[in-house]
Amino acid sequence: MAANSHSSEVGAIGIGKTFGMFRALKDISITIRDGEFLTLLGPSGSGKTTFLMILAGFEAPSEGRLIRNGIDISATSAEERAFGMVFQGYALFPHMSVEQNIAFPLQVRRLPQAQISQRVAEMVIRVGLEGHEKKLPAKLSGGQQQRVALARALVFEPTLLLLDEPFSALDRNLRALMQDEVKRLHQELGTTFVFVTHDQSEALSLSSRVAIFNRGELLQLGAPQDVYERPANRFVAEFLGDINLLPLCNVGHGALAASGRFEDCSLAAPARPDCGADAILAVRPEHMSLAGARPGSDNGIAASLMSATYLGAATRLALATRGGTSLTLTLPTERAAAAIGAGPDLWVTWPIDRGFLLPGSG
Repeated sequence: MAANSHSSEVGAIGIGKTFGMFRALKDISITIRDGEFLTLLGPSGSGKTTFLMILAGFEAPSEGRLIRNGIDISATSAEERAFGMVFQGYALFPHMSVEQNIAFPLQVRRLPQAQISQRVAEMVIRVGLEGHEKKLPAKLSGGQQQRVALARALVFEPTLLLLDEPFSALDRNLRALMQDEVKRLHQELGTTFVFVTHDQSEALSLSSRVAIFNRGELLQLGAPQDVYERPANRFVAEFLGDINLLPLCNVGHGALAASGRFEDCSLAAPARPDCGADAILAVRPEHMSLAGARPGSDNGIAASLMSATYLGAATRLALATRGGTSLTLTLPTERAAAAIGAGPDLWVTWPIDRGFLLPGSG
């Protein structure tokens, strides 16, 4: 099967959705780029699945427009949009075999039988289901059922594939395998993928861009590295992984760097114009190290070791500053053991450019 050559850019302009008195989406504007892997990420109830259903045509927006290649499709039916869809529960036809499930979208489109057979055979190979063509879904594993759902959604070569938390029912190892499979399919086919998940590591590893939702609002949209290392606000910073937050006061802002007081230390970070005299200095645990003495040019704060949790290759250390602020570091176990052996009183250090400022209000 040839890679999808039909370009398709979909723009959401001011999309809102209200269910009775509940406002599920508020003024969502996103341009979905042709060929990208866009992940909608957020906690339960954040609005990400509602937005996906509006994209699919299963829900109508209460306000705003959807534009595809310059044409308003807000009132276009799901069938006419012809986007591929992979549901959370797979939604396979239980009475149909693997090949019959995959062939169904082509039969609806009344393609010639020879063409249907060829496309189904190609898709079976592409998703690794050779030898399972005649089986019913009940005879398949969860991962195999997921592959059938993917094949059925892709066999008619849609310009856009929508995936609603497709791996939520899979165990950890199988989930990792299917993540690799979906990433490979995206790269091979060139189809635009819009993927919904609440799993942060899944979003960061799969996506070209990540759109972070909370309480019906789009809080940040950007490349995985950008949203992780330069989050727009405190919610994004905390939602995307472990983070150490240090409240600063008397922050002075220069052209390239800002500095402020934390307890009895002066700490610095790259400048951020929208932060005032009070700000939060945020640092990911993996960017921090431990030392036995005050550092030179790096940031450093004195802390006491409270506990250590062995995780195998890594050990998680819980520390507290002199003022009682909690810190978490995850270090390779050998390095953690050396730090523990140095005694309870340590210096937590990190390069100035590895921290980032957040507005003091969060």
